[in-house]
Amino acid sequence: MFKFNSRVHKTPFGAVKAGEKIKMVFPVTHSIWVGGVNLFVRKEEEERKIPLIFCGDDGNLTYFQCEFTLEDWGIYHYRFEVYEVSGGVYYVGAGENGDAIQGENLPEWQLTVYAKDYVVPKTIQGGVIYHIFADRFAKEGEDIKPRFGYLKKWDEKVTVREADGSYKANDFYGGNFRGIASKLDYLESLGVTEIYLSPIFEASSNHRYDTGDYLKIDPLLGTEEDFRDLIRKAGEKGIGIILDGVFNHSGADSLYFNQLGHYNSVGAFQSETSPYHDWYYFSSFPNEYHCWWGCKVVPTLNKSAAGYRELIFGKGGVIDKWTHFGIHGWRLDVVDELPTDFVDELRSSIKKANENAVIIGEVWEDASVKFSYGTLRPYLTKGELDGVMNYPFKEAILSFCMVGGAKAFGTKVMRIYENYPLDALNSSMTLIGSHDTVRVLNALSGVDVRSTSKEQRLHIEIYGDALSLAKKRLKIASLLQFTLPGVPSVYYGDEVGLQGFEDPMNRAPFPWGKEDEELLDHYRFLGAFRKKYREILLGGMNVWEQGELLVLHRFKDGKSLYVVVNPTFEDRILAYRKSRAARSVVNGKVFKTGDTAVIPAFGYLILEPAEA
Repeated sequence: MFKFNSRVHKTPFGAVKAGEKIKMVFPVTHSIWVGGVNLFVRKEEEERKIPLIFCGDDGNLTYFQCEFTLEDWGIYHYRFEVYEVSGGVYYVGAGENGDAIQGENLPEWQLTVYAKDYVVPKTIQGGVIYHIFADRFAKEGEDIKPRFGYLKKWDEKVTVREADGSYKANDFYGGNFRGIASKLDYLESLGVTEIYLSPIFEASSNHRYDTGDYLKIDPLLGTEEDFRDLIRKAGEKGIGIILDGVFNHSGADSLYFNQLGHYNSVGAFQSETSPYHDWYYFSSFPNEYHCWWGCKVVPTLNKSAAGYRELIFGKGGVIDKWTHFGIHGWRLDVVDELPTDFVDELRSSIKKANENAVIIGEVWEDASVKFSYGTLRPYLTKGELDGVMNYPFKEAILSFCMVGGAKAFGTKVMRIYENYPLDALNSSMTLIGSHDTVRVLNALSGVDVRSTSKEQRLHIEIYGDALSLAKKRLKIASLLQFTLPGVPSVYYGDEVGLQGFEDPMNRAPFPWGKEDEELLDHYRFLGAFRKKYREILLGGMNVWEQGELLVLHRFKDGKSLYVVVNPTFEDRILAYRKSRAARSVVNGKVFKTGDTAVIPAFGYLILEPAEA
């Protein structure tokens, strides 16, 4: 029957450009005496019926086909109806894994159609992103005392709660631009091509998602000249900088809100006549105001306020100023909280400053069908974003490494691969951890901490058999991360075994001098591997299971890579069935038809066609 991810049954594979010819081939078993087949394509409530015509018979199946175009961008859905000569009707829709099933009121397949003028720059494609939490990666120079809060020694534990039970995120370690610049050789050894920095603008907290002044670098990180110097030195090594744009909310302690009176301004909190007053939403001035997820230190900004828009989009404003420093792009924090017209103007202003700058959105779900505030967001259809943080891939990878299930893994990743325009997918961040998630080593350890307090979790260290198991799982998780479509995004310290449970424990300082060399060697191998096979890894993908093994096939222009992964506690046998010989990328061993290979527990094999 029809398979949504078959390059025979649907051409072209995946998302299509508006106006591009689409071909569907629908197979029907000989057990049905077919009188006709119709395809129904629907966009919201508008449905189009397209008849299929007979195109062949292979002795087992009868084939019908149609060709059509869709001129408008958007999310479409489709299904089939098969008509028997006797008058019976078979309704055909999408099964759990996307293959065709018969029945009534079935799910439909998705067809993403993107705008003709949607162009994604190649800036970061094929590279490796390194995600740095700016206060915690590295520091150089004299310590600077924070304006508010306190400075800790590099090897001290993070603070999870103050004595009064509150959490202020005001413990600092002094990470800075000069520190990052001093570690560029290290990042180059990992194959890093982009540094994604957590927010760098002046703020009260160590995470800086509570912006105090959008036009000023936080002095703890350095000066504007230090930032320019980092961009220049990184660029000399082929490494770009991506900034974190936090435009949904500011800090309560900011030039614009000024709740604590720390700024020489009349903030929105201080007076209803403030020039910033309409930048925020007050239900009862001044103490009741809308804020992000109820967190009073980050009041929500009114993205329609003319003054705020001028700050972000105007000449010399946030986008104009910092993009012209020579950065490679922006990651947009909580982009689903930003109105569509605001995101449109963000894109326009960023591309005006640098047409090759990439725009990556923080989206935790399938971004092609993301709904927020009752609206289907046109991130990847109209073309507002160049890519997203690919959390669905993260969940698929970690689930597979913990419990196996190659078929389920394949269904999850192929669905995203089918739904996203390929250039957008190749510009998306393939991550297995971030500043918002439990450290990947902890997540893969299987250690149950549900009955512990946050203070207890701060002092829990994964060790012994649990650590050994977590490392094995991390190696296969990171291999999948580096071979799936998208740009692998390594959260600082994951490559050396840095541990930590949820925020803020996942934001500990980098353990310089205490690196896990085994994991570090593995990540260096992955960086070199990705650089060598860059072009293939920008191409097509198939996924299937062989026994309990996962086989991930990447291909482009006649070249192939096969990644075979064993997520189980037992060694597994791979039977090599291809007619052409292949060799191991790791040790050069050649496999011919009929050969077998032992894939050790939590091990892998990477194959490429052997030279003729």
